[in-house]
Amino acid sequence: MQYHVLGSSGLKVSDVCLGTMTWGIQNTQSDADAQLAMALERGVNVIDTAEMYPVPPNSDTYGDTERILGNWLSRHSDKRSELVVMTKIVGSGFTYIRNGGPITRTGIATALDASLARLKTDYIDVYQLHWPNRSTPHFGKHWPNRLTPSRINREQEVEGMRDILRGIKAALDAGKIRHWGLSDDTPWGIHTFLMLCHEMSVPKPVSIQNEFSLLHQKDWPYLIEMCAIEDIAYLPWSPLATGMLSGKYQNEARPAGSRWTLPQRQGLFRNKPQAQEATARYVKLAQDVGITPAQLALAWCKQVDGVTSTIIGATSEAQLSENIDAFSLHLEAPVLDEISNIIRQYPAGF
Repeated sequence: MQYHVLGSSGLKVSDVCLGTMTWGIQNTQSDADAQLAMALERGVNVIDTAEMYPVPPNSDTYGDTERILGNWLSRHSDKRSELVVMTKIVGSGFTYIRNGGPITRTGIATALDASLARLKTDYIDVYQLHWPNRSTPHFGKHWPNRLTPSRINREQEVEGMRDILRGIKAALDAGKIRHWGLSDDTPWGIHTFLMLCHEMSVPKPVSIQNEFSLLHQKDWPYLIEMCAIEDIAYLPWSPLATGMLSGKYQNEARPAGSRWTLPQRQGLFRNKPQAQEATARYVKLAQDVGITPAQLALAWCKQVDGVTSTIIGATSEAQLSENIDAFSLHLEAPVLDEISNIIRQYPAGF
């Protein structure tokens, strides 16, 4: 396992970040305990969760993933200082979470205290904004059909971001969080927060986590270049494109208990003909190289210049072990060249 500095935070994080969104629906407490034991034994030191998890989100299980992690932390308090624990405040859209309202200064105060209680910890290493209050091209949304950028009121949006930063500063000053980060944001969002942080004397975000995979490279190179220059760690989520790049959904297969058998908030927005065709090419390439399709996708993600730590999830110990093994692999130039050929034939962002 290799380690890298998380943006400007000074924290060192492993190549692998353990994602947790299956804990509470697809995985039990004992499953999570086993995953944590394996991850830590293999050198993983960063764990990512969110107040809205598990996924698919619903009012009955809201907050259960944090509770499961908190139960483990309460039994392993000696490990807390060795870990980088990241969680997120949800954006608008869920009526059972603060009446579905946007992220605000007061919302941060309420959400943060609730997350700390569920996690059974005194502080969070990196507190993240799960998504912006404005509409952005994430979660399968594309310009211009499903978004209306011309209707965004810039001044209103910027004032809302100032309000968020007041909440972040209060949390930093109180010692409840050590750093903060973004998620599912854009170059404009990063730029504006950096500008406002300078204006308001608030520490800048140390990281951003966005969707990024062989089937969805919209952040490369422009957003990732910005992160590298501004010293903001880039953390890919869904590096297997909701499991599609493992090859398990080929030919309309739906393995029992897999994510695509569950009702999904975003729907199956990666299940497109071009994505299936590209996946078939990646599966064949992985077979030729002698590794699994999931390992090909994860090893590629790790080798993208600018990626700091990749968020992986699993529903079984076997999956988790396979995925962690990918980060000890090195893809040689001929393999990377063939991946580039496939990307050129099947451009990013299905």
